[in-house]
This record gives sequence, C-alpha cells and structure tokens, in this order.
Amino acid sequence: MKQRVITGLVFGIVFIGAVLLINTVAFAFFCAAISVIAVWEIEKAVGLKNKLIIAASLVLSAAIPFITHFAVDFPAAPFGCIYVVLVFIFMLIKFEATKFEQAVTAIFASVCVPYSFSLMIVFRDVDRYIEGFNKTEGIYLLIFCVCAAWMTDIFAYFVGSKLGKHKLCPKISPKKSVEGAIGGVLGAVIVCELLLLVFNKYVFTEPAKLSYIAVLFVSIILSIAGMFGDLAASTIKRNFGIKDFGNLLPGHGGIMDRFDSLLFIMPVLYGTIYLMNSVGAI
Repeated sequence: MKQRVITGLVFGIVFIGAVLLINTVAFAFFCAAISVIAVWEIEKAVGLKNKLIIAASLVLSAAIPFITHFAVDFPAAPFGCIYVVLVFIFMLIKFEATKFEQAVTAIFASVCVPYSFSLMIVFRDVDRYIEGFNKTEGIYLLIFCVCAAWMTDIFAYFVGSKLGKHKLCPKISPKKSVEGAIGGVLGAVIVCELLLLVFNKYVFTEPAKLSYIAVLFVSIILSIAGMFGDLAASTIKRNFGIKDFGNLLPGHGGIMDRFDSLLFIMPVLYGTIYLMNSVGAI
C-alpha cells in the first residue's frame, strides 16, 4: 500500500507538471510517451515479437499526439489504409512468428490508444472542436476526466475493501465488488461537483457551460465508463495470463494498468459534450 501511494504521488506530480506545460510541445511529448509505452505493453501482453510491426506501430503511436498538437491537416483515411496493408505485409514477412490476432491487436492499439490520449490535447484546444467552449473550459474538461477516472478507482478501492460483500464480476476481477462500484460512482460524483464549484468560484469568469445537474449525470456516465475500461483491461490480462501490463509504476503496474479507465472516459466525455452541445442541451 505504501509503495502504491508513493508511486501515485510521484506520478501525480509528473502529471501536474505536464498540465502546467499544457500549451507547449512538451505536453505533446508527454502524450506521445505514455501512448508509446501503453501500446508496447499491450503488444508485449499478446506476445507480439515481430520487430517490424512493433516499430511501425510505435512510430504511429508517437506521431498521433504530435499531429493533434500541431493541428496538421493529415490524410488519415488513405494513410490508415496504407498502414494496415503495411502491417499485414510485415506479418507475412515474419509469418512463422506472427499470429493474425497479434497483427490486428497492434493495429487496433496503435490507433485507438494514442487517439484517446490525444484527446487531452483536443480538450486543451476545445475551442477549435466544439462551438461555444473556450480554452479554460477545455482545461476544466481535462481535469474532469482525470477526477472521474481516479476518484472512481480510489473510492471503489477503499469502499470495496471495507464494505465489499457482493462480487461485481468474479470471473473477470474477483476483488471488485458491487459496494465498491457504488462507492466509486458516488465518490466521483462528489469530487466532480466540488471541482465545478472550485472552477465556478475561482477560475471561470462567466457561468460554466455545464450545470451542476449536468455534471451529476455526466459524472455517473464517466464513472461507469471508467469501470468498464478497468474490466476490459482485466479481461485482456486474464486472457493472456498476466497480472499487470508492466512494472513501470511500482504498486500500480504499467501505464495501461494506471490509465485503462481514462482511455474509456476521455472519448465518452468528448462524445457526450459534443452531442449535448449539438442538440442544445448545454
């Protein structure tokens, strides 16, 4: 527990440092670094040893955050087609040591994971993507994501360890309980409401786009999405017989172990805010 707390504090400081540099290219380097590590951890978990596929996937994983940062008008569709064909060519070159599902996993991971992490940059520049939002609100949405993800984990862990009696998904993650899940949702809602209160009082110069009622419902959605992300990662680890994706973060495992819920939460928040704004719900 002590090691877990210390690692969490250290990484929290690193994350805060990255946020302080959010408007610089250093933030793109941060997003690229965690993208590359996460993709590599997934590929290692599925046993991929094809160096050509690994190299191509990691290059793409590093490139996507920079493409997002510099707002490059990138031909994603044609390049994506070429990338998929290239990966399968690399699979054929090393066909004896490469399974089809490993190649598909590399394609999926190297596109979806860095794209999700790059949403941190999209939130930073939300005024370019969602009409009516400004950069300050973008920073708020980014912190909203992190709070929803990490508060769900923290409250679910402590409530579950003290009150947990009913298993949530015993065949996937035996330690998770229904009581812990409820505690995680309630904890995330409370902290996210307090976050909005702080921003309304000390940061926003005009009323926030999101009301307290909206944050209540969105927080619940994000908390549940985060738990699905955690369970999805647990399913992958169980399928491939590993305890953690890595050991970069002592007490937590790897980047994927720490960010699995956030990878689900960020796309869900972006999609929810975009749709709510489009229909005039906010």
